[in-house]
Amino acid sequence: MPEGPSIVILKEAVQALHLEGKKIVHAEGNSKIGIDRLEGQKVTAFRSWGKHFLICFDAFFLRIHFLLFGTYRINERKGVPERLRLQFAKDELNFYACSVQLVEKPVDEVYDWSVDVMSEHWSPGRALKKLQAAPEMLACDALLDQDIFAGSGNIFKNEVLFRIRVHPLSRIGKLPEAKVKAIVREARKYGFQFLEWKKQFVLKQHWKAHRQKICPRCHIPFHKEYLGKTNRVSYFCTGCQVNYH
Repeated sequence: MPEGPSIVILKEAVQALHLEGKKIVHAEGNSKIGIDRLEGQKVTAFRSWGKHFLICFDAFFLRIHFLLFGTYRINERKGVPERLRLQFAKDELNFYACSVQLVEKPVDEVYDWSVDVMSEHWSPGRALKKLQAAPEMLACDALLDQDIFAGSGNIFKNEVLFRIRVHPLSRIGKLPEAKVKAIVREARKYGFQFLEWKKQFVLKQHWKAHRQKICPRCHIPFHKEYLGKTNRVSYFCTGCQVNYH
């Protein structure tokens, strides 16, 4: 599942085509959204929120979520049926194996940009208050909560908790205040590092915990367990990541 920085990369790639203000000349695909309605519509903006890619029009917007296996192609095709294809005068956008929804509201009425870790409107103070209001929440669940850290995913979770030396089963209410603040600070910081490493095709080279076998600090094997309410895989070290429970 693409995390927030990967959606930012998609947004920037599409924005570079300068399609804002351009009309869709043809639309097709197997999405059940009434695709014919899109033909002749003028795109007003391409935006991202968390793991959502947003294509905005005057009266509605398209929300594209890539789920576990979704992909896209810009000005090329995969040779398999598209969930959605948008053709402009000179360019085309193709989306595969993803969720496509048409939302009949202005995008700013639907999304709170202050919770998107990649947004210029990100509010660390709001994230901190939400964490403090959920003392029983597990640290591993907190970093996957899109109402607190929109765009953060499993890679974020494993890397941030390793950085701040917190066990994924720690409860937020048991963490020292400095550790709670560190979750907020490092989630934002890691998001932009993720973005730069992803653009340079070196993201995996910078993983310290995610999918790793040996802790680089303690030189002992990482534990791999499916934890929290989401049951997502966690990689953690019992030597240097403290369980505050």
